[in-house]
Amino acid sequence: MKSNPSLRIGVIGVGTMGSNHARVLAGLSGIQLVGVADPDRGQRDLVTRVIGCPAVNDLDALLKLGVDAVTIAAPTHLHHDIALNCIGRGVHVLVEKPIASTVEEGHDIIAAAKKAGVALMVGHVERFNPAVTAIKEAIKGEDILSIAITRVGPFPPRMSNVGVVIDLAVHDIDLIRWFTDSDIVEVQPQLSSAMAEREDIALLQFRTASGVLAHINTNWLTPFKARNVTVATRGKYVMGDLLTRQVTECFGFQPDGAYSMRHVSVGHDEPLRAELIAFIDAVRNGTRPAVTGEEGVASLEIATRCLEGRLPAAVTASQHKGPRRLVG
Repeated sequence: MKSNPSLRIGVIGVGTMGSNHARVLAGLSGIQLVGVADPDRGQRDLVTRVIGCPAVNDLDALLKLGVDAVTIAAPTHLHHDIALNCIGRGVHVLVEKPIASTVEEGHDIIAAAKKAGVALMVGHVERFNPAVTAIKEAIKGEDILSIAITRVGPFPPRMSNVGVVIDLAVHDIDLIRWFTDSDIVEVQPQLSSAMAEREDIALLQFRTASGVLAHINTNWLTPFKARNVTVATRGKYVMGDLLTRQVTECFGFQPDGAYSMRHVSVGHDEPLRAELIAFIDAVRNGTRPAVTGEEGVASLEIATRCLEGRLPAAVTASQHKGPRRLVG
């Protein structure tokens, strides 16, 4: 039986996330990491030393190396132009969250991918966290009543042009939609800029079309990272720590307040590796990507609604600051 030829993949942008993309791709069988592109010479040199793949300074140089697919981990304000350039050349694309700076740009990317017949996947990597997968399985078939998510930590020095809604809460907006298989129809945000230029505290309340109440507590003021999810259903209460990957469910509630508890089995996969494998499978098999462009835009749209009126430029003009350029 003839084996599939190696899939030629490039990485665009090799900061923290892009460097991890390159590391994982370099270790996957059936994959050839053709090269990486980044205008920062120091980052290029680092990737070359550690991984040993070619590194170029812009997108055109990477595409000239010959790629079947790319992962885009460049700054958000560059996603639109980079994605359209790649799609226009028939290259499959995985773009890191958020899919673009604006909902309109996201729709442009989706339309281009459909016209070109290439795979488009959005990098909402938290879906591939084994604890998240275990929570999803634990609530399967349950009548969900409420979801509460806490995602807090210290201010990240790398972040300068977006606040916690786009950087952090968009993960959990996606999870709420995925857990409930329902659209978010009501948004009640409370935002504050306590220490940073952008919002660094956000308390977000939602209602889904299916009637689930949900809220997200996120900030950059907590001196340690915490990532916790709780889901209440009519039959059970599920608690998950996304960092320690421990998931517990309470069930069998009695009139006297007694109930049973058990620890849910959780896998050990690296989320990014699982995500990239899912993207590769979609490219090879022509199947629906695990996180579609439409899902990425839907989460961005809710995040944008949370910012409307409070910080109207937070997801648009502010992201166009900065010298980095990867297009041609």
